[in-house]
Amino acid sequence: MNGSPYVLRPIGRVESPLTDPETAPKQGDEGAPDAWIVFEESMSEALRGLRAGSDVLVLTWLDRARRDVLTVHPRDDPARPETGVFCTRSADRPNPVGLHRVTIKSIDGTRAQVQNLEALDGTPVIDVKPVLDPGVER
Repeated sequence: MNGSPYVLRPIGRVESPLTDPETAPKQGDEGAPDAWIVFEESMSEALRGLRAGSDVLVLTWLDRARRDVLTVHPRDDPARPETGVFCTRSADRPNPVGLHRVTIKSIDGTRAQVQNLEALDGTPVIDVKPVLDPGVER
């Protein structure tokens, strides 16, 4: 493996009422409030073509996660057997990249209001990708 570091530059951040990882939903469709993705001004052209009603994949850097964790009890349930983090959606993992399927509710300049985003307020956003439907060319 290449020993040189990889550099990720946030393209924005999450604005959300969620601030406590202990009380935040585990997944977006489990009660996450509407949130905003606030993009850097330099990203304005990259938003071209995003539309309200579209589903997108938002990749975040889970900056408050532990990076030394390799096994967890799924969903933090001690009754469930310990499992390797690569078989879970745990935020704690060697490279804490979050993957969130969200629906865009509205776009206002470089701000996109989304639903089903369980990321905490201030979480860095590192990329946005369209959800590819079978048979739809992109």
